[in-house]
Amino acid sequence: MAYSGYDIIGDVHGCANTLELLLQKLGYENCAPTQTWPLYRHPTRTAVFLGDIVDRGPRIREALHVVKNMVDDGSAVCIMGNHEFNALGYTTAAPEASGKTYVREHNTRHNRLIAETLSQFAGYPEEWRMFLDWFATLPVLVEFSSFRVVHACWDTALIDEFLERNGGSNSISHSFIQNSAIIDSFENRFLNRLTRGTDIKLPDGRKITGGDGYERRAFRTKFWADSPETFGDVAFQPDPLPKDIDSMPLGSEHKNALLSYSDTEKPLFVGHYWLQGDPAPIKKNLACLDYSAVKFGRLACYRYDGEAELDKSKFDWIDVTLELNAGNSA
Repeated sequence: MAYSGYDIIGDVHGCANTLELLLQKLGYENCAPTQTWPLYRHPTRTAVFLGDIVDRGPRIREALHVVKNMVDDGSAVCIMGNHEFNALGYTTAAPEASGKTYVREHNTRHNRLIAETLSQFAGYPEEWRMFLDWFATLPVLVEFSSFRVVHACWDTALIDEFLERNGGSNSISHSFIQNSAIIDSFENRFLNRLTRGTDIKLPDGRKITGGDGYERRAFRTKFWADSPETFGDVAFQPDPLPKDIDSMPLGSEHKNALLSYSDTEKPLFVGHYWLQGDPAPIKKNLACLDYSAVKFGRLACYRYDGEAELDKSKFDWIDVTLELNAGNSA
């Protein structure tokens, strides 16, 4: 089958009803209406999922079946988000050198983040094992002929080193996941950078409490900022910085640590960042498609057809309204 375009879809987080509505709006049809799980296909287009299918939402199991069926069928591509990586880490024994029991420690915060997923799979342990095995096969990044996708951050130097070490493969091994438990290992730096993005520590040991109630000593930053001068110029997160920090000048050590994404690079699509409002490009060749679906935002998509400069009119979405109130299905 020859595909003529791509529909790039942001973080689903278990909003399966909304995902099906979006696919139908985009012209995908269920080709297996009598089966337990739908199989959506488009006659001329491919869906590309930016990861974070799991956690938080009311129909995580259903969303995973929809996406995996499409990937297995060849009608979609899905990359690894930080929540798929989290699930692998939570269930993978850590190497002795890390000083941990699991790659992702079973502490209060991590237990809370995966709790909804584990609850929904409590009666389906074989399925959960199957999806964990599938997560381990997901590419961390994909470079198509005219565009790129990664969950949170495109770091060219790290990606080049990874592909060289990995024989050109864009997926990771079990040992790679295990070694990511070791702080400052290449595996840890690579997976954290690509699936979680960049951040900067708050000055003077300051802390901020986010809308999720979690206390942080660092904040998410843009990996594409052009000539930033202040902390506010690079902040990219739902929770604003305190005003005095927002206007504080960046030191040379901060500027030297920042990345950039040139306007001359291929268009790049990311998720991860909990945006709000009307979807639009961040730069002419960069778009984030995470518009907070699971927080009653929008499940967003960009309909890509090979253009070098992104067009606001090519975003589409479904507003999430009753999804979270509908409860979980059997």
